[in-house]
Amino acid sequence: MSEAAANAAVPDVRDPAPGHHGHGGIVKLTLGAIGIVFGDIGTSPLYAFRETFHGHHRLPVDKLHVLGVLSLIFWSMMIVVTLKYVTILMRADNKGEGGSLALLALIARKTESASWGKSIVLLGVFACALFYGDSMITPAVSVLSAVEGLVIVQSGLQPFVLPIAVGILLGLFMIQRHGTAAVGTLFGPVMAVYFAAIAILGAISIASAPGVIWALNPLHAVWFFTTERVHAFVALGSVVLAVTGAEALYADMGHFGRRPIKAGWLFVVLPCLMINYLGQGALLIRTPGAIESPFFMLAPDWFRLPLVLIATAATVIASQAVISGAFSVTQQAIHLGFVPRLRIEHTSESVASQIYIPAINYALMVMVIALVLAFRTSSNLTAAYGIAVTGAMFIDTCLLAVVLFTLWNWNRLLAGAVLALFFIVDTSYFAANLLKVPSGGWFPLLIGFIAFTFLTTWAKGRQLLRNQLKHGEIPIELFIKSATGSASRVPGTAVFMTSQADGVPHALLHNLKHNQVLHERSIFLKVAIEDVPFVEEGKRFDVEDLGQGFFRITLHFGFMQEMNVPEALAGIRCCGLPFKMMDTSFFLSRQTPLATKDIRGMALWREKLFAWMMRNAESPMEFFSLPANRVVEMGSQVKI
Repeated sequence: MSEAAANAAVPDVRDPAPGHHGHGGIVKLTLGAIGIVFGDIGTSPLYAFRETFHGHHRLPVDKLHVLGVLSLIFWSMMIVVTLKYVTILMRADNKGEGGSLALLALIARKTESASWGKSIVLLGVFACALFYGDSMITPAVSVLSAVEGLVIVQSGLQPFVLPIAVGILLGLFMIQRHGTAAVGTLFGPVMAVYFAAIAILGAISIASAPGVIWALNPLHAVWFFTTERVHAFVALGSVVLAVTGAEALYADMGHFGRRPIKAGWLFVVLPCLMINYLGQGALLIRTPGAIESPFFMLAPDWFRLPLVLIATAATVIASQAVISGAFSVTQQAIHLGFVPRLRIEHTSESVASQIYIPAINYALMVMVIALVLAFRTSSNLTAAYGIAVTGAMFIDTCLLAVVLFTLWNWNRLLAGAVLALFFIVDTSYFAANLLKVPSGGWFPLLIGFIAFTFLTTWAKGRQLLRNQLKHGEIPIELFIKSATGSASRVPGTAVFMTSQADGVPHALLHNLKHNQVLHERSIFLKVAIEDVPFVEEGKRFDVEDLGQGFFRITLHFGFMQEMNVPEALAGIRCCGLPFKMMDTSFFLSRQTPLATKDIRGMALWREKLFAWMMRNAESPMEFFSLPANRVVEMGSQVKI
């Protein structure tokens, strides 16, 4: 489908307001996108082409196979990246934000009454779970493949490859707490130098064997499959490495906007990548023995060490993007109710999206280092790479099907044809990567299933807990009438945090039971996380006057926003006097779930897992930025 057809068939979604992305023209934003968004897919030439011939399922290094693989790489980029993600999926934004969770929230809001809605939600959650497996492998394979270039420079450096790679990765994770604002401005220029270098090296190589350009003809991919059916299918498991990171273009759309990412891909990244791949192909046609490391052997001897340094810098930037992506996805999952509250630190005073989550950072660090030490080479790691990516791509296509048929109401024949193409490509890649399961592909699948279990257990446990708390609720009118006549009133404001939109907060009932007093002004406060990334200032709160000094307030936050409750309350002027923190007490109700076989719910082991997650969740006081000296916690035990 042409871009003109896409523009006609899909409602044009304007890029988010410039204030959301920061100031600057399209060139500046495009340079920023090149530095952040394209790191993963941009460093694929380090290993993708090599592994197709030199990996666990080797191919003969001859002209037929070289041109066939290059044709597969080019058309995979065109179908998966250019058509699927850049042209179509990037228009399916949720108020400017992209990614599986943002798309899932958009779909769930539009199809909540549909009978298949829950299945789509589970698919989206599983895509999020697979992302965690991918985010562990990407830094390991990227940095290790770059450092291995030292062996091409000097074979005697082989013993130092692992220690150097581990040291770089340790340093990368240890600086996360300080943020990347200071060095972030260098990401764009460094990646621009990297892309220029690999394009120049590729072009020089192509000049000596210009016939390799014929690989862009899709017939070479067809001939490859017709002559080498089994080998061609197996090769897909390595070819897909060339498009890993495509989902990052969609996920990072909220930071830069659709147009800068599209421009960066079409006019810079795609040409540079294909020139380099074609250059590697030309090198192998001339010198089949260069298959050991065609990326670094493109460079003359004098430039190989500088190329190693440039590539290592690029892989560090790519790894940083993946780590930041893991923080961002986790924050979204917390706000959407799939992950327990975790401590989130903001590392920049001016950029709200720059966050640091210690628990995720250290978990990733341990797993990434363990992967490097266990697999030892990037070639071994690529056996574990790809299955999580192809699984997530397949799920994105399933979500896209809902968008095309339900939200955009495309012509059914056109939508069916486009989706058929995507499903054929995605299922072929996923099936080919299943062959990798015994040699390492089991790892991201295991991580994905573990993460999926945690995500769904937390969501289901919260639902069961809410249902239990609803039993025996007192109507608010009856409570106010009876309580105001029997309890003493004391000066000040009491804010009772609650997750319910009606009824009486349990913290208030416990306070009244034990202290037998009511404050002059009692606020029932619910924090609602909307399925949009940002809530406009004028729609941030709803206030209901219940009478007798009781008010019900609902604060609305987007799933990308920081939830600072005192700051939000300070902007409310319709509850009598302004909120003064020194005159305000916050009452929290902390429930301790008790796993039991007596009540229908989850399996006992999942109830115990949920109870453990509740005990280790971040305190609401810190999560909602409440002043520590103004918080009172009231505890209770609840059977689930």
